[in-house]
Amino acid sequence: MSERPWLTLDEQQTDTLTLGGDWQLVHLGELDRAVDAFRQRASHLDASSIGRLDASGALLLLKLANRLGIDADTIELKSEHQALLETVQSSPSSTGGDSKRLPAWTRGLAAIGAAVTAQFEQILRLLGFLGLTLQTALKALPQPSNWKLTSIVHHMQQTGLGALPLVVLLSFLVGAVVAFLGATVLRDFGAELFVVDLTVIAFLREMGVLLTAILLAGRTASAFTAQIGTMKSREEIDAIRTIGLDPMVLLVLPRLIALLIMLPILTVFAMAAGLGGGLVVSATVLDIPAELYFTRMHEVVQLRHYLVGLIKAPLFAVVIALVGCLEGFKVGGTAQSVGERTTSAVVQSISLVIVINAAAAVFFMQIGW
Repeated sequence: MSERPWLTLDEQQTDTLTLGGDWQLVHLGELDRAVDAFRQRASHLDASSIGRLDASGALLLLKLANRLGIDADTIELKSEHQALLETVQSSPSSTGGDSKRLPAWTRGLAAIGAAVTAQFEQILRLLGFLGLTLQTALKALPQPSNWKLTSIVHHMQQTGLGALPLVVLLSFLVGAVVAFLGATVLRDFGAELFVVDLTVIAFLREMGVLLTAILLAGRTASAFTAQIGTMKSREEIDAIRTIGLDPMVLLVLPRLIALLIMLPILTVFAMAAGLGGGLVVSATVLDIPAELYFTRMHEVVQLRHYLVGLIKAPLFAVVIALVGCLEGFKVGGTAQSVGERTTSAVVQSISLVIVINAAAAVFFMQIGW
C-alpha cells in the first residue's frame, strides 16, 4: 500500500520542516498542491521519514528547498534516496530552471557560444566528409566499373538542363538592372559609355558565377538532401550497405561529378545572358549602338576577368554538392527531419558560397587580378 505524503513544521523546532509518506508520481497532484500551498518559513528540511521516493517526488523536494532558500545538500535523507536526489539535482530543470535566474546578458552569451560551437562542429563535419569523398574518389574512379555514367548523366540533366532557363532569365534581368542603375549614376557625369565596363566586369568576375551558384544552392542542394534523406528514412541506404555496395560511390560521386561539369557551363550561359541584358538596356535607354557596345566590350575584357569567374565555379560546385549530400545523410527517421535538413542545406550552401566568393574577391584583388 502506498502511504500518502505529508509535511509538517516541527512544533519544538519551528525552523525544521519534516517530510514523510511516499513522494511518488501517484501522489504528484497532491504533492504539488501541498508544496505550492506551503507558505511558512523553515531553515532545515528533514526528509528522513519519506518511505518511497521517485524522480517526480525528488523534483518537488528540490522545488520546495529552492523556494525556502535551503541548500539541497543539507536535506536529511535516507541513504538509499541520496543518489536519486543528486541525479535529479544535476538535471537542468531540477530547481524550476536555474537558467531563468541568470542575467539576460549571460543567457545571450551562452546562446551565442552554443551557435558558434555548432557552426564550428558543422565545418569540421563538412571537412571530414570532403576527405571521405576524396578518398572514395581516389579508390573508385580508376576502376571503370565504378563509373556510374547513367547516374551522372541523369544528374547532369537535373542540375544543368533543368536549371538553364531560370539561370539565363534571371541573369539577363540582373544584367539589365545593373546597367540601368549604372546609367542612372553615370549619366550625371556624361559617362554613359562606362556602363559597358561596369556590366562586363561585374558579370565576368562576380555576378555570373555567384548568381548561378546561389540558384543551384537553393535548387540542387535541397534536391540532393531530400533525395538522400528520403532514402535514409526508408532505410534504403542500409540496404545498399547490406548488399556490399558503397553509398558514397552510388549516391555522392555521381552528384558531385555532375555538378562539377554543369556549374561552369551554366556560369558561361549566365555571363552571356547578363551581358545581353546590359546590351538591351544600353541600346534602348542609353542610345549606345550594339556595335559600340561590342567594341567597348572588346577593349575592356581581359582573359583574367573571365578566368576569375570560371575558377570559382568548380569550388562552388564542390561546396553545394557536399553540403547537400551531407545533410541528406544526417536525416533521421521522420518527415520533419527531412524538412529540417533540407532547409539547413540551402542556408549553409548559400552562406558558404557568399563567404567563399568574398574571400576569393579579396584574394584576387591582392594578387592584382
